[in-house]
Amino acid sequence: MNVCFLAEGRRQRRDVVFLLDGSDATRNGFPAMKEFVQKMVEKLEVAENRDRVSVVQYSRDPEAHFYLNTYTTKEEILDGVRGLRHKGGRPLYTGAALQYVRDNVFTASSGSRRLEGVPQILVLLSGGRSFDSVEAAASSLKELGILTFGIGSRGSDSRELQRISYDPNYALSVSDFSELPNVQEQLLASVQSVSIPITPTTPTVTADYVTPRKDVVFLLDGSDGTRNSFPAMRDFVQRVVEQFTIEANRDRVSVVQYSREAEVHFYLNSYTTKEDVLDRVRGLKHKGGRPLYTGAALQYVRDNVFTASTGSRRLEGVPQILILLSGGRSFDSVDAAASSLKELGVLTFGIGSRGSDSRELQRVSYDPNYAISVSDFSELPNVQEQLLASVQAVATPITPTSPTLTADDAIPRKDVVFLLDGSDGTRNTFPAVREFVQRVVEQFNIEANRDRVSVVQYSRDAEVNFYLNTYATKGEILNTVRGLRHRGGRPLNTGAALQYVRDSVFTASAGSRKQEGVPQILILLSGGRSSDNIDTPASALKESGILIFGIGTRNSSREVQRIAADPTYAQSINEFSDLPSVQQQFISSLNDVLVQVKPMTPTVAAERRMARRDVVFLLDGSDGTRSSFPAMRAFVERMVERLNVSENRDRVSVIQYSRDPEAHFYLNTYSRKDDVLDTLRGLRHKGGRPLNTGAALQYVRDNVFTASSGSRLAEGVPQLLILLSGGKSSDNVDTPASSLKELGVLIFAIGSRSSDSRELQKISHEPSYALSVGDFADLPSVQQQLFSNINTVFVEGPSITTTTIAEGRRQRRDVVFLLDGSDATRNGFPAMKEFVQKMVEKLEVAENRDRVSVVQYSRDPEAHFYLNTYTTKEEILDGVRGLRHKGGRPLYTGAALQYVRDNVFTASSGSRRLEGVPQILVLLSGGRSFDSVEAAASSLKELGILTFGIGSRGSDSRELQRISYDPNYALSVSDFSELPNVQEQLLASVQSVSIPITPTTPTVTADYVTPRKDVVFLLDGSDGTRNSFPAMRDFVQRVVEQFTIEANRDRVSVVQYSREAEVHFYLNSYTTKEDVLDRVRGLKHKGGRPLYTGAALQYVRDNVFTASTGSRRLEGVPQILILLSGGRSFDSVDAAASSLKELGVLTFGIGSRGSDSRELQRVSYDPNYAISVSDFSELPNVQEQLLASVQAVATPITPTSPTLTADDAIPRKDVVFLLDGSDGTRNTFPAVRELVQRVVEQFNIEANRDRVSVVQYSRDAEVNFYLNTYATKGEILNTVRGLRHRGGRPLNTGAALQYVRDSVFTASAGSRKQEGVPQILILLSGGRSSDNIDTPASALKESGILIFGIGTRNSSREVQRIAADPTYAQSINEFSDLPSVQQQFISSLNDVLVQVKPMTPTVAAERRMARRDVVFLLDGSDGTRSSFPAMRAFVERMVERLNVSENRDRVSVIQYSRDPEAHFYLNTYSRKDDVLDTLRGLRHKGGRPLNTGAALQYVRDNVFTASSGSRLAEGVPQLLILLSGGKSSDNVDTPASSLKELGVLIFAIGSRSSDSRELQKISHEPSYALSVGDFADLPSVQQQLFSNINTVFVEGPSITTTTIGKKKLNRLPVIPPILLWS
Repeated sequence: MNVCFLAEGRRQRRDVVFLLDGSDATRNGFPAMKEFVQKMVEKLEVAENRDRVSVVQYSRDPEAHFYLNTYTTKEEILDGVRGLRHKGGRPLYTGAALQYVRDNVFTASSGSRRLEGVPQILVLLSGGRSFDSVEAAASSLKELGILTFGIGSRGSDSRELQRISYDPNYALSVSDFSELPNVQEQLLASVQSVSIPITPTTPTVTADYVTPRKDVVFLLDGSDGTRNSFPAMRDFVQRVVEQFTIEANRDRVSVVQYSREAEVHFYLNSYTTKEDVLDRVRGLKHKGGRPLYTGAALQYVRDNVFTASTGSRRLEGVPQILILLSGGRSFDSVDAAASSLKELGVLTFGIGSRGSDSRELQRVSYDPNYAISVSDFSELPNVQEQLLASVQAVATPITPTSPTLTADDAIPRKDVVFLLDGSDGTRNTFPAVREFVQRVVEQFNIEANRDRVSVVQYSRDAEVNFYLNTYATKGEILNTVRGLRHRGGRPLNTGAALQYVRDSVFTASAGSRKQEGVPQILILLSGGRSSDNIDTPASALKESGILIFGIGTRNSSREVQRIAADPTYAQSINEFSDLPSVQQQFISSLNDVLVQVKPMTPTVAAERRMARRDVVFLLDGSDGTRSSFPAMRAFVERMVERLNVSENRDRVSVIQYSRDPEAHFYLNTYSRKDDVLDTLRGLRHKGGRPLNTGAALQYVRDNVFTASSGSRLAEGVPQLLILLSGGKSSDNVDTPASSLKELGVLIFAIGSRSSDSRELQKISHEPSYALSVGDFADLPSVQQQLFSNINTVFVEGPSITTTTIAEGRRQRRDVVFLLDGSDATRNGFPAMKEFVQKMVEKLEVAENRDRVSVVQYSRDPEAHFYLNTYTTKEEILDGVRGLRHKGGRPLYTGAALQYVRDNVFTASSGSRRLEGVPQILVLLSGGRSFDSVEAAASSLKELGILTFGIGSRGSDSRELQRISYDPNYALSVSDFSELPNVQEQLLASVQSVSIPITPTTPTVTADYVTPRKDVVFLLDGSDGTRNSFPAMRDFVQRVVEQFTIEANRDRVSVVQYSREAEVHFYLNSYTTKEDVLDRVRGLKHKGGRPLYTGAALQYVRDNVFTASTGSRRLEGVPQILILLSGGRSFDSVDAAASSLKELGVLTFGIGSRGSDSRELQRVSYDPNYAISVSDFSELPNVQEQLLASVQAVATPITPTSPTLTADDAIPRKDVVFLLDGSDGTRNTFPAVRELVQRVVEQFNIEANRDRVSVVQYSRDAEVNFYLNTYATKGEILNTVRGLRHRGGRPLNTGAALQYVRDSVFTASAGSRKQEGVPQILILLSGGRSSDNIDTPASALKESGILIFGIGTRNSSREVQRIAADPTYAQSINEFSDLPSVQQQFISSLNDVLVQVKPMTPTVAAERRMARRDVVFLLDGSDGTRSSFPAMRAFVERMVERLNVSENRDRVSVIQYSRDPEAHFYLNTYSRKDDVLDTLRGLRHKGGRPLNTGAALQYVRDNVFTASSGSRLAEGVPQLLILLSGGKSSDNVDTPASSLKELGVLIFAIGSRSSDSRELQKISHEPSYALSVGDFADLPSVQQQLFSNINTVFVEGPSITTTTIGKKKLNRLPVIPPILLWS
C-alpha cells in the first residue's frame, strides 16, 4: 500500500482495544482499572482518522462496551469509560476473550483499520490465571499482527501473560491494580513506539531467491536429566549457527528451552546478526525442572515461535526447520503436536541420547530418517555434518522446471480442480498423492489471475480443502497442499463426489470462471471402486463442458476410464505409491490436451428473477452438540460457499444458542463472502443448557429478521431460516415458529438422532422440509436435498396477481378438522372419519375455493395434511379414508388447539386468513381435557377463527362451549355414531359464515394532540395472577389500540415480572401497531414467586427506559410506565420508585384487591395516579380513566415566553449553579431543582450561546455536569430533572466557592472567560457555612465572576456577603418558598445581565515570577493513614494551578515517617499530566516514629540540589510545603534553619495532632504556619496558603474585572491569587 504522507500523513494512527478482567476477583480493583483506561485515553489523539478506541470486559463471557467505530471523540470515549460497571462472574476465560476480540473487534466492520496498515494494539488487564487455554487465541492474534500488551496483578500468572503478549517484554506486572499509574508511562512509551503506520509487506515469490533462506528453531531439553550435558548441547548450537548466513533477509534463528514448561530465549526476529545470536547462545543457562513435557513444548513453538509476529516467514515460503535435542522420554503425548507441526510444513529433526525414546523421536521428526541418535550429547559433534547436510537439502529452494510447452500462452487461463480419494484404502499412499498434486501445481501460472486451483477430498462424502478463489498465489496453494491431512472414511462414493464438485466447486461463487469462457478441468485420483453410481454425474460434468482427467489404480482403472472425458485422458498404475513413475507422462498428456483447447465462449445467463436471499443459520450450541459442532460449522461454510454474498445479492447471518441465543453476525454485518467465511471458521462452540429452541426462534424473529439487522423483508426479498438442532427443546416452539411463518420466513430444520422429529416438522415451513441425519457428521449427505427444498420454494416465475371480479364473490373457506384420537375414541373413530368424509363432499375443494386440513391428537397433535397439501377433493377424500386411529393418553385438547393455531392456521400451511378468507375449526372430542383449554381457545378467537365443538357423552359440555367461538356453536351427541344427526346443523352454520371477513378497523376514541410518547407496561406475572392474566393481556391490547404507533410517534414495550423481570419486547422492537398487538396477543403467563416489584421497577429504569432500547427521554418525549400489580411486593419499592421519578418517568399503578394501595400510591408518580379494581376482570371499567390521565401528562408543555430580551443584549454567558445539597436541604431540594429548571428555560443554550453547569455541595463539592457537558437545552433540563439530593455534613460553602473557581470556571471545564464571555455564579445556600467564606468569595469576585445568591433564614446574611453586590442576594424563609421569589429573581438576574458589557480578554504581562521549584513534603506515618487521601487531593489541587514545564514550574513530592522517600524529583517530570498521574497513584507509606527533622534535612541535601532539578543557582524561587499530622520525634530546628539559609521558603500546615509551635518554627515566618482540625478540611486553607505564597513574591499587574454599567465591583487594586498560582 502506498501511503502518501504530507503533514497529516506523518501523524499517528492507532486502533487500541482495552480488554478488562471483569470477574469477581477484580471487583475492588475495577475502579483503578477504569481510571487507568481514562488516563491512557487522555494521552491518545482520538479522531475518526487518528486514534480509535474500544473497550471490552470479560469474565466467563466477553462483552463489548463499545467498538473502534462507536465513538469518534475523546469526550464520548471518556464518558463511556466513566460509565463502565463491573461485570462480575466466574470463572475467568481469558482465551475465549482474546478470541472474541480477534473475531469481533479487530474487524473492519467494528472499525479496525488493520487492512490499511494502521497498528492494532490490545491492552489486556487481567487479575487472575485463565481457566481456559490462551495459547491458540494468543497465537491467532499474533499472526494477525496485533500487538498485545498484558498487565497483571499479583493474582495473575506472569508466564501466561508473557505468552499472551506480542513479545514477552510487553508483559507488565503490578502487585495491585491501584499501582497501575506506576506502569502507565512504560506502557505509553511502548504503544507510542509502534505508532508509525505499518506498510503491509508484499509477499515475495521464493523462486526469485537464488540464495536460500531458512528459519531455524532450536528446542533444547533443559530438564534435570540434562544438567551435566547442557554445555555440550549449547556448544553444538553454536557450531551449527556458525554455518548459517544470518542477515536481515537470509537465515533467522530462535532458541527455546523446556522441561515442564517452555521458555523462549530469543525469537526469530530478535537478532539480525550472527554475532548477536552467538553472544546470546554462549550466555544460555540450564533451566532445570521436571517432568519433561516434549509434547507441550512442540505445541508451544508451533503456536508462539513459528508465527509471523515472532519472525517466521512461513507465509513467504521460507523453509521452517525445528531442531529438537531431547535427553529423555516425554511425560506427555507428542503425537498431536508433532502432527500439527507437520501440517504447518515445519521440518523437524530430532536428536536424542541413550535416555531418549528412539521411536518417539521418529514420530516427532518430519520423516523417520530425520531422527538421529547419539549415546551421549558429548558426541553431538559426530552428527553435526549429517544434520547440516539434511538441513541444507530441505532448505534449498526448488527451481521449477520450465514447462515444455506453451499451454499458458495458448490458454491464458484455466480452472483446475483436484478430486482426491481420501478413503481408508488410500491411507498409506496418500503422501504420494499429495506430492503428485504439488508437482502438477508447480507447472501452473497462478499469479496475475491466470490459473486457479481447488482441492477436494472424498470418501463417503466430499470435503473441500480449498476453493478456486481461496488462494491467489502459488506459494499459498503449495503450503496448503503440503499440509493436507488424509480424510479417511468409507465407503467410497465417487459418484456423489463428482456430483458435489459439479454443484459446489465448478460454480461462480466458488471461483469458477466458466461463464467467462475459462476452461474447466477436473483431475480425479481414485484408488478403489465406487460404491455408488458414477455414470450420471460423470455425464453431467461432461455436458457442462468440464474436461475430466483421471488416474486409477488396479482397483479403479476401468471406472476412471469411464469417468474421463476421453479414455486416453485416463492413466493406470498399480497403486498410488507408483505415481512418480507416471508423473511426467501425465503432465505431458495434460499439456498436450490443453494446447488444443479453445477458450469457452462465455454465455451470459439471463438474470434470475430470484436474485436475492436473506439467509439466517440458527445453530444449536448447547452442551449436547460439543463434539459435533465442527461438522455443523463446516456445513454452514459449504452452504455459504454456494451463495452469492454481496450487499445487493445474498446476505447471511449466524446465530448460536443454548439457554440464550447469541448473534455472531447479522445480515448487514458483512457484504463479502470472504468476511463471512473468515468469521465462520473462527466460530467457537457456545455451550450451556438447557436447549431453548423456542426462545431462539423468537430472538431471530425479533432481532435478526428486522430492517435494522439487514433484513430486506420489506423489499420482498425471500427470508430463509436454516435451523440445526441436536436435541429436544426445553421450551415451547409452537408460538415463535408460527410467528416466523406469519412473518413470511421459510424455515428449514435439520436434526440428529437426539432431536425430536415432530418438533422439527412443526417448526419447518412444511413437515417435508424437516431433514434428519444420524449424526451431524453426516450433514453433507442431506446438503443437496436441502438445496432442492430451498429451490422448490423459489420456483422462478412472475408473481401472481389475483384479479377479483366474479370469482372474488364466490365462497372460499379454510376448514380444519381436529379429531380426538385418544384411547377413549378407538371404537368411535370410524364414525368420526365417515363424518369428515361427508362434510368434505359438501365443500367445493379447489386451490382458490375451499381448503381442508385434518389433525388428530391425544397427548400430542399430529397433522395428517395441511390446508395446502391437497388441491382436489379426491386427494383429500383419499387422505381421510387412509386415516388410522392414533391412540394414546391423556387427552390434551388445550395443546392441540394451540397447535392448530400456531401450525395450521398459518400462511405457510395454506391458511388465507390474511386475505380475509373465513377460518373454520371443527373439533370432535370424546372426553374432558387434561390440560387447560382457556388460553388456546381465547387465542383462536382473537385470531378470528370460528370454532365448532362436537362432543360425546364423555365430553365436558361446558368445556366445549368455552372452546367454541360462540356457545351456540357447541353441539353434542351421545355417541359418535350419531354424528350424521348434527351434520346438517353444522353445515348450515359453516355456510352462514362463508362471506369473506373484512378485518375490522379499530375506532380511535380520541384524536391525540400529543405527538409522541414512550409507554412501558409492567405486568405482574407471579403465581397469584395466573387466572387473571388473560384480562391483563386484553387490557394492554385495548389500551395499545388507542395509540398511534409509528416510527416517530408512540412506542410501546411490555415487561412481565415475578421474582425476576423479563422483557417481552422493547420500545424499539416494533414500529407498527399490528406487530405490537400480535406480540401482546401471544403473551404467556410467566409464573413464579415471590413478587419483587421493587426489583422490577429498578429493572425497567436501568434496562428499558434507555436510549439503546428505544427510549426517547433525552429528546423530551414523555416517559410513561403502567404497572399492573396483583399483590404486595416482597421487597422495598421506595428506592426504585424514587429513581424512576427522578428520571422523569410518569408511573401509573393499577392494583387489585390483593395489592397494597399505599404501596401503589408510593410507586405512582403522583398518589392520584394510583388506580384500584377489585379484580383485573374489571380493568375495562378504569380504561378510560387511565387513558385520560396518560393523555393529560403526555401533552407537551409549551415553555412560557421569556419576558425580556437579555439574550439579545448578552449574546453569550457561562452560568454555574452552586446548590446546597447538605442534610439540611433534603426535604426542600425538589424546590431547588425546580428553580434551576425555570431559570435554564430562559436561556438560549443552542448555537453555542449560553452554557450551564450545576454543582452540588455539602462537606465537599461535586459537579453534576460542566459548562461543556451539554450543548442543548433539552439535555440540560433532563439532567436537572434527574438530579438526586447529595446529602452530607457539615456545610462548607467556602470550600465549594473555591472549588468552582478552581475546577469549573476553567477553560478545560468549558468556561469561555478568556474569550470575554461573562461568568455568572448562582448560589443557593440553606445554612451557615462551617468554614471561611470571605477569602474564596473575594477570589471569585477578583476573577471577574458575578455572584448571585438566594439564602434562607439561616444563611441570608452570609449570602449577601458572598454576592457580587448585596442587591444581588435574595432571602426567603426556606427553599420551599422559592416559587414565591422565582419571577423576582429571574427579573433581577436579567436586569443585571442587560447591563453587562462583555469582558475584554486581557493578555497578562509576562509575570516577573514566571518560574518556581515547589517541593511537597508529606507526613506518611501511621497517624495519617485515614487522612492521606485528603492530603493527596490537596496536592493535586495545588499542582492543577501551576504551570508545569521544563522552563516554568517544577514539582517534587517526598513522603516520610521514620525515613523520607522521594516519589519524584524536580526534574523527573516536565508535564503537568505526568505529575498528576503519579500523584493519583500515591500510596500511604506508613511507619513510625515521625522524624520531621530528618525529612527536612533530606530535602535540603537531596532535593533542593542541581542534580535533582533545583534551579536555586539560577535565582528561581524554592518553595517547600510541609503537611505534618503529628509532633516530630527528632529535632527540627537545625534542618529548618539550614533550609531557610539556603533560601527555601517553607509553608507548613498541621492538623489537631500537630505541634503548632513546631510548625511555626519550621515555617518561613510564624504566620505562614496554618492549621486545620483534620486534613479533610484542607480546602478551607488552600486560598490562605495561596495568599501567603503570593505575599512573599513581587506584586504584578492587577486583573481587569467585569464592569456593570458604571459600577465597579472591584474598587481596590488587588493582587489576585492567580498572579503566582493560576
